[in-house]
Amino acid sequence: MRAALIQIAVNEDETAEERRRRAASLVVAQAGADLVVLPELWTTGAFAFGAFDAGAEPLHGPTYEAMAKAASDAGVWLHAGSIPERAEDGTLFNTSLVLSPSGDLAAAYRKIHRFGFDQGEAVLMGAGTDLVTVPLPGTTLGVATCYDLRFPELFRGLVDAGAETLVIPAGWPERRRSHWTLLAQARAVENQAFVLACGTAGTHAGVPQAGHSIVVDPWGEVLAEAGADEEVLTVEFDPATVAATRDRFPALKDRVLGLPAPRTPRP
Repeated sequence: MRAALIQIAVNEDETAEERRRRAASLVVAQAGADLVVLPELWTTGAFAFGAFDAGAEPLHGPTYEAMAKAASDAGVWLHAGSIPERAEDGTLFNTSLVLSPSGDLAAAYRKIHRFGFDQGEAVLMGAGTDLVTVPLPGTTLGVATCYDLRFPELFRGLVDAGAETLVIPAGWPERRRSHWTLLAQARAVENQAFVLACGTAGTHAGVPQAGHSIVVDPWGEVLAEAGADEEVLTVEFDPATVAATRDRFPALKDRVLGLPAPRTPRP
């Protein structure tokens, strides 16, 4: 499988519509890839809290329309990163979109863990409740977003739901870049899964972004890593490695805690 992670720069001198057009061009340029990934909140900037309300859009809004056409033109599965979604009741969500090669919306994931410690995203946006997996030819994606990376129980749930490749768009700050790399490798090792973590470059509302998008294999080995600036990180990996790893080193079979309680047979 060939994946392309588009580490797009988010800067204030470019409008959201201009960035949509540029992102669409970058996606189309990845024709021949199996999966293309964009980062979190790339239309507004993950730390541009004051732009969330004005930049919010419905699920099938302008970002979906632009990315659907790009996915179809390129013939790729596209994780279009996340958008500030405005639900019908007015609630905002940090929502990721996964599109099929025909441009159809295959899945939407509302971010469960909101960042901000009672500020920013944590108070401006609602929390999602549902785990999301997406079957692709050859692998099943488990979808998470940025701050979710710090909560291993979410990824255990995705693995229990069949996930083999964990895709994590993010707007991760440069000042905590070491955590980004460490946690991506940890999630790969403990779940014996591939991790594709795509971050942004540039600066969001004065917060420098880490960049350094990364692809990690089920043994925790880094297959590819971007730098700090905008770039497209391309990597080829074999999804069959997941089953082989889990068979060779069956640690997941030894889980005890966190499993559903066994049912007591009725007499």
